[in-house]
Amino acid sequence: MDFSIFENNPLLKSMAPEKMQFLMNFANTKKPSSMQEMMPFLLSFVNSAKSNNIQFTNPETELLINMFKQNMSPEEAAKADKIVAMMKRQNPQKQ
Repeated sequence: MDFSIFENNPLLKSMAPEKMQFLMNFANTKKPSSMQEMMPFLLSFVNSAKSNNIQFTNPETELLINMFKQNMSPEEAAKADKIVAMMKRQNPQKQ
């Protein structure tokens, strides 16, 4: 995982400690490299956040998505973007 995504990120300066811990756990988790594994992984992550009463804002979610896509090919990242767009339409989040 390339942790440069965290450097000087303004979102992290004001993030609640429990969100930050959850984010760091996510950052240290091995991400699936195939699209077949991505949906179950994302659903597991979302369910884990919900069970811990953690909700991420849209900018925080974008940061998580960018972390997730770091090890994907451009083609896989484009597919991931389509899935994320579909998920956003189904579950709009508050800003």
